[in-house]
Amino acid sequence: MDHMNISSVDIEPTHENLEPLPAPPPPIDAIPYWKAGVQEVKTFRGHTQGVWSVSYSPDGLTLASGGSDRYLRLWEIETGRLVRSLRGHTQDIRQVAYSPDGSIIATGSEDRTIRIWNPQTGETTRLLFTRYDHAVCSISFSPDGLMLARAGQNKDIKIWEVTTGTELMTLLGKDQYDHHWTVCTAFSPDGIHLVGGSDIGKLKLYEVLPSGEEKMICNGHWRDEPDDEETEQRGFFVDEHGGFQKPMEYWVGAITFSQDGSQVITGGRDATIKYFDMPDMKESRTLKGHKEWIRCLILSPDGKMVVSASDDHTIKMWDVATGRQVQTLKGHAGPVRGISFSPDGRYLASASFDRTVRLWKGGDD
Repeated sequence: MDHMNISSVDIEPTHENLEPLPAPPPPIDAIPYWKAGVQEVKTFRGHTQGVWSVSYSPDGLTLASGGSDRYLRLWEIETGRLVRSLRGHTQDIRQVAYSPDGSIIATGSEDRTIRIWNPQTGETTRLLFTRYDHAVCSISFSPDGLMLARAGQNKDIKIWEVTTGTELMTLLGKDQYDHHWTVCTAFSPDGIHLVGGSDIGKLKLYEVLPSGEEKMICNGHWRDEPDDEETEQRGFFVDEHGGFQKPMEYWVGAITFSQDGSQVITGGRDATIKYFDMPDMKESRTLKGHKEWIRCLILSPDGKMVVSASDDHTIKMWDVATGRQVQTLKGHAGPVRGISFSPDGRYLASASFDRTVRLWKGGDD
């Protein structure tokens, strides 16, 4: 793909008149509902390898999932039926995301591309990439669904306009000597800011429009510890002969914002969840409970609970305001890499490297 120097391929323009979605039901009060009890209600089987990501459709009827078998799979939630298996990517699909209005699905892959899919027809309508891209690890829609940001094994963050596939901007930190990957990214709820997390645990806050400037950098999960190795390479410390490798301890695995945008919440390879107050990115809280890498963080639809998925095979629910644990979900036989709430907050879908997608329900019935 290196010979290509375009950032978007328009595969099939669509001119459908999409009906507006009906107003979703109001979200339930998440903390008492999930505290009362939790049960696994469905297991979706069909992926032949580990599943990296799952996304609930905004109408609450369909799940989209993707993983190491390179297929985007669409599931009918009511019946558990596999509706579509869509092939296009040539490497692992790392993240799957429905647009806020549900009209498209975006997938980011280690094959260095982002595909935009029409969930009704199953066709790829657009392919987003740039000439010098590497593996895509994270994608994030702006709250209005008009922009899509990608992070991965590049030091920059790229943002596209979704409807046209136009590359809008490249976000780069001010330190020209910082060549660390920006592996994770998320838009703020108002769409004005974007946070990127790096493979060494640092966080950068950008203003999206109009400037695209780095506004703040903080240490995030990174800890300045003396180390004997002198040569540093991407994701690993390696000696000159490549004989000794030490994985980066503080890799940022997940980023989300509180509902009001006043806090950035992150999870890392250090198995901690951290809160940073906007706009100065001052660390205000650390949550501990997981034993391994935290791979995904989401808020409940009412904004009162944050949920974390980890390589320790568990999903944990936390009270956003107090930091207390609300519930732990156990059932997966492998690392949990993706989670997604139903629009009303009554169900949670989870994607795991045990090759399954599972559906959980709260309440005491």
